[in-house]
Amino acid sequence: MDQPLTSLLDLLDLEKIEENIFRGHSHSSVVPRVFGGQVAAQSLVAAGRTVPADRTAHSLHSYFLRPGDPGAPIVYTVDRIRDGRSFTTRRVVAVQHGQPIFHLSASFQVHEEGLEHQTVMPPAPDPETLPTAEETLARHAGVLLPGVPDRMSEARRAVDLRYADAPPFATLGEPREPRSQVWFRTNGKLADDPLLHVCLATYVSDMTLLDSVLLAHGRGGWAVGDVVGASLDHAMWFHRPFRADEWLLYDQESPSSAGGRGLGQARIWTQDGRLAITVIQEGVVRVPR
Repeated sequence: MDQPLTSLLDLLDLEKIEENIFRGHSHSSVVPRVFGGQVAAQSLVAAGRTVPADRTAHSLHSYFLRPGDPGAPIVYTVDRIRDGRSFTTRRVVAVQHGQPIFHLSASFQVHEEGLEHQTVMPPAPDPETLPTAEETLARHAGVLLPGVPDRMSEARRAVDLRYADAPPFATLGEPREPRSQVWFRTNGKLADDPLLHVCLATYVSDMTLLDSVLLAHGRGGWAVGDVVGASLDHAMWFHRPFRADEWLLYDQESPSSAGGRGLGQARIWTQDGRLAITVIQEGVVRVPR
């Protein structure tokens, strides 16, 4: 296992400090705020550690309330809302400096058989034929703000993420269809714990979802400084089992942006065409004045 992945797994291995209370940390104290995908994944870890082992996460709904301070620990308090015969519900509040920064509700279910159908996986290039995120960043480093390539590659070093098309910062001033695709998998094999794979997919899901909003307007985003953005809320539905250490296609689009906000929606597919996850996120998308 690569060291960056080991470091990410350590990040998700929360410290239990009391019943239903956990503590997490950030590895970097130099970035302006904690990466939203980290807080969401850590919150889901905290919730999952209070759930019976026969239940797996099938959905989460969350709100980003305040920017997280990367130099301070985050305390996660779990409220055991309900333990039913089939479903378990948990609410998690992430707190820093005495204030909530993130709120998550998650539901877990005992496995059962039921009606099965899904839509068809969209066409996408073979991930092995695409450049890595590091190669893409290096190719377009000239348009990025100072320090951005290092910050972006640090967040993604544990994950092999590959753009199927040019990312927003590569086509500045050229509005495109508000749709984007990336392939991703962890840079190393993982244990078989289903919660671990769900949490890692949650971590990655916050990296590129609002790119499709930027594409519609020919904007490059925070990486070039022509848009100020932040996640507002984030929802995920986990439909079928998957492994985060095998290729997953993140097919993303934006149906709307208005009022200083942009909406992204996406589906995540296994390489053999199974619909694994649906994701929806709204974020602040403001043009600096």
